Amino acid sequence: MLNSTSITYQMKREILSFSNKISRNLSKPVRKFTADMTYGILASGSCLLTDIVDQLHEASKKVNSVERLTRHLNKGTPEKALNSYLFTIRKWIPDEPVIHIDDSDIVKPDGYKFEALGLVRDGSKSTDTKNVYEKGYHVTEACVLTQNNHPVSIFSEIHSSKEKSFTSINDVTFSAMERGAALLGRSTFVMDRGYDDNKMFLKLDELEQDYVIRLTAKRKLYFHGKWIPATQLRNQRKGKIKTPLFYKGKHHDAYLSHVKVQITASRKDIYLVLVYGITEHPMMLATNKDIKSKEDVIKAAKLYFSRWKIEEYFRCKKQMFRFENFRVRKLTAINALNFHITLCMAFLAHISMKPETSALKVSVIQKANPIKEKVHFCYYRLAKGILGILSYAKEGVRLWFRTKRPAYRQLRLKLTA
Repeated sequence: MLNSTSITYQMKREILSFSNKISRNLSKPVRKFTADMTYGILASGSCLLTDIVDQLHEASKKVNSVERLTRHLNKGTPEKALNSYLFTIRKWIPDEPVIHIDDSDIVKPDGYKFEALGLVRDGSKSTDTKNVYEKGYHVTEACVLTQNNHPVSIFSEIHSSKEKSFTSINDVTFSAMERGAALLGRSTFVMDRGYDDNKMFLKLDELEQDYVIRLTAKRKLYFHGKWIPATQLRNQRKGKIKTPLFYKGKHHDAYLSHVKVQITASRKDIYLVLVYGITEHPMMLATNKDIKSKEDVIKAAKLYFSRWKIEEYFRCKKQMFRFENFRVRKLTAINALNFHITLCMAFLAHISMKPETSALKVSVIQKANPIKEKVHFCYYRLAKGILGILSYAKEGVRLWFRTKRPAYRQLRLKLTA
């Protein structure tokens, strides 16, 4: 039976096993806290501490449980936990890693007591002709695609220009690049137009990384002995290579072309890949990957179009776990909470990599009751299915951490004459 206690027990065991991998080098109180947060977020579908505590079913008062979680969050993210997390997901990544870097925002329009609250562009309200700014934080995220082509985060930092130690968003992005290079070796970084900056190209060259970056209309390129606008090269050519591409939930027939150029940053030979037929103006992609055939051109274009997955990753994080609904005020605690949400997203990736015949995965999908049989991004239905299975639980995970006490020998009275 789908909603039997055995399925709920299996899901709890899977969550605890995953949580213990991350916290195995930490003290027992921190291991309990990590398990409580991971289980509570998945079981409640929320990052609000009161909702998390409701799913823990503890005998203590609710206010005391919330204070306990808050104290742990205020200590920040343990470095050992972060290292264990990176070591765990490193096993899921293919030999040719693809890293997507993007910025998002957390909007807190009614917030007043949050630490270092700044102004951010509200992506949900802004348009191409008008920018809307609200109080909130910036989020810089770096996601790598797993072997089954789903994103997991290797870097996620919430930051604000109001922080005393803040230098620039570029420094945060460079930190994400450095972590990706240190963890995965030579990788391909895929970024949108917001990263068309000479500093980004120089940093990637310094780290000896490959890249596919979409260029803006202002970019100039060195071609045949002179600097000319990239748009001029775009308009002088036509796509000769036809290929199907998936963009914004739809399949398109795109036409590709490429030309060898140099960029102002490093004066190294790179390729300009032009994509026609998708948007109003043809896309311009800069890549330092070798292009020797039309298959290489198609591969470079597909690498860029795979970046929609990091956008879905952000959207899933906000919708399924109500990422913007937190109440902790210190920026250290906010980033620690973000780390535990990242663990939950990684757990969804862990479930997605199970074989289709796995009894647990089949139960999760059945409980989610999806309309479509197959989708390109399965995190939503996995999160919904896990939430449905854990809704039948009558207790949290605290009993899984029972203290093992030594067996004391029976006391004896020694009689003396």
